[in-house]
Amino acid sequence: MLTLQIIETAYRATLEEQDDPVMWITHAMRGAGAELAVLLRGNAVSYAVAGQDCSGLQFGAWKQAQPPRLVADLSSLLAKGVEVLAVEDDLVERGIATASLTEGIQLVARAKLAEVLERFPRIWHW
Repeated sequence: MLTLQIIETAYRATLEEQDDPVMWITHAMRGAGAELAVLLRGNAVSYAVAGQDCSGLQFGAWKQAQPPRLVADLSSLLAKGVEVLAVEDDLVERGIATASLTEGIQLVARAKLAEVLERFPRIWHW
Protein backbone atom coordinates (compact mmCIF):
# COMPACT_ATOMS: atom_id res chain seq x y z
CA MET A 1 0.00 0.00 0.00
CA LEU A 2 1.40 3.37 -1.03
CA THR A 3 2.28 5.48 2.00
CA LEU A 4 3.06 9.18 2.15
CA GLN A 5 5.57 10.21 4.80
CA ILE A 6 4.96 13.87 5.67
CA ILE A 7 8.06 15.29 7.36
CA GLU A 8 7.43 18.65 9.03
CA THR A 9 9.88 18.77 11.93
CA ALA A 10 13.39 19.46 10.68
CA TYR A 11 16.61 18.00 12.09
CA ARG A 12 14.80 15.75 14.58
CA ALA A 13 17.44 13.71 16.45
CA THR A 14 20.17 14.52 13.91
CA LEU A 15 22.59 15.48 16.67
CA GLU A 16 22.13 12.26 18.61
CA GLU A 17 21.50 9.81 15.79
CA GLN A 18 23.24 11.46 12.83
CA ASP A 19 20.12 10.73 10.77
CA ASP A 20 16.59 12.01 10.74
CA PRO A 21 14.63 9.00 12.09
CA VAL A 22 11.87 9.39 9.50
CA MET A 23 14.38 9.50 6.65
CA TRP A 24 16.13 6.45 8.12
CA ILE A 25 12.92 4.42 8.50
CA THR A 26 11.83 5.44 5.00
CA HIS A 27 15.10 4.04 3.62
CA ALA A 28 14.72 0.84 5.63
CA MET A 29 11.10 0.35 4.60
CA ARG A 30 11.87 1.05 0.94
CA GLY A 31 14.69 -1.49 1.14
CA ALA A 32 12.12 -4.01 2.38
CA GLY A 33 9.89 -3.27 -0.62
CA ALA A 34 7.46 -0.68 0.75
CA GLU A 35 5.90 1.79 -1.66
CA LEU A 36 6.59 5.24 -0.23
CA ALA A 37 6.63 8.91 -1.04
CA VAL A 38 7.93 11.82 1.05
CA LEU A 39 6.42 15.28 1.44
CA LEU A 40 8.62 17.93 3.02
CA ARG A 41 6.73 20.78 4.62
CA GLY A 42 7.30 23.40 7.28
CA ASN A 43 10.91 23.66 8.42
CA ALA A 44 11.72 20.28 6.86
CA VAL A 45 11.70 21.86 3.38
CA SER A 46 15.26 22.88 4.25
CA TYR A 47 16.25 19.22 3.73
CA ALA A 48 15.82 19.79 0.00
CA VAL A 49 18.55 22.45 -0.24
CA ALA A 50 21.47 21.05 -2.22
CA GLY A 51 25.00 21.48 -0.95
CA GLN A 52 24.25 21.89 2.73
CA ASP A 53 27.06 20.74 4.95
CA CYS A 54 26.61 20.01 8.64
CA SER A 55 30.23 19.08 9.26
CA GLY A 56 32.07 21.28 11.68
CA LEU A 57 29.34 21.14 14.30
CA GLN A 58 30.97 21.48 17.69
CA PHE A 59 29.88 22.14 21.27
CA GLY A 60 32.84 23.04 23.47
CA ALA A 61 35.46 20.34 23.00
CA TRP A 62 32.94 17.84 21.57
CA LYS A 63 32.83 17.55 17.77
CA GLN A 64 30.14 15.81 15.73
CA ALA A 65 32.14 13.09 13.97
CA GLN A 66 29.20 11.78 11.92
CA PRO A 67 27.11 14.77 10.82
CA PRO A 68 23.77 14.25 9.10
CA ARG A 69 23.87 14.03 5.31
CA LEU A 70 20.27 14.84 4.52
CA VAL A 71 20.84 15.80 0.89
CA ALA A 72 22.54 12.45 0.30
CA ASP A 73 19.66 10.71 2.08
CA LEU A 74 17.10 12.45 -0.13
CA SER A 75 19.12 11.77 -3.28
CA SER A 76 19.34 8.11 -2.32
CA LEU A 77 15.56 7.93 -1.84
CA LEU A 78 15.05 9.54 -5.25
CA ALA A 79 17.44 7.01 -6.80
CA LYS A 80 15.36 4.22 -5.24
CA GLY A 81 12.26 5.55 -6.99
CA VAL A 82 10.74 7.33 -3.99
CA GLU A 83 8.78 10.43 -4.99
CA VAL A 84 9.94 13.42 -2.95
CA LEU A 85 7.80 16.56 -2.85
CA ALA A 86 8.24 19.90 -1.09
CA VAL A 87 5.61 22.50 -0.30
CA GLU A 88 6.56 25.49 -2.45
CA ASP A 89 4.86 28.03 -0.15
CA ASP A 90 7.00 26.82 2.76
CA LEU A 91 10.15 27.32 0.68
CA VAL A 92 9.08 30.87 -0.18
CA GLU A 93 8.27 31.68 3.47
CA ARG A 94 11.81 30.64 4.42
CA GLY A 95 13.50 32.48 1.56
CA ILE A 96 14.70 29.27 -0.09
CA ALA A 97 15.12 29.67 -3.84
CA THR A 98 13.87 26.78 -5.96
CA ALA A 99 17.15 26.95 -7.91
CA SER A 100 18.97 25.81 -4.75
CA LEU A 101 17.03 22.53 -4.43
CA THR A 102 18.31 19.02 -4.94
CA GLU A 103 17.51 17.77 -8.40
CA GLY A 104 14.40 15.60 -8.56
CA ILE A 105 12.42 17.31 -5.79
CA GLN A 106 8.90 18.05 -6.99
CA LEU A 107 7.20 21.22 -5.82
CA VAL A 108 3.56 21.41 -4.78
CA ALA A 109 1.59 24.51 -3.88
CA ARG A 110 -0.07 24.47 -0.46
CA ALA A 111 -3.41 25.06 -2.21
CA LYS A 112 -2.91 21.76 -4.09
CA LEU A 113 -2.06 19.62 -1.04
CA ALA A 114 -5.53 18.08 -0.82
CA GLU A 115 -5.15 16.76 -4.38
CA VAL A 116 -1.76 15.28 -3.51
CA LEU A 117 -3.03 13.67 -0.31
CA GLU A 118 -5.94 12.03 -2.14
CA ARG A 119 -3.43 9.89 -4.07
CA PHE A 120 -2.30 8.07 -0.93
CA PRO A 121 -4.33 5.43 0.92
CA ARG A 122 -2.07 5.80 3.97
CA ILE A 123 -0.44 8.97 5.31
CA TRP A 124 1.99 9.23 8.21
CA HIS A 125 2.67 12.73 9.54
CA TRP A 126 5.88 13.16 11.49
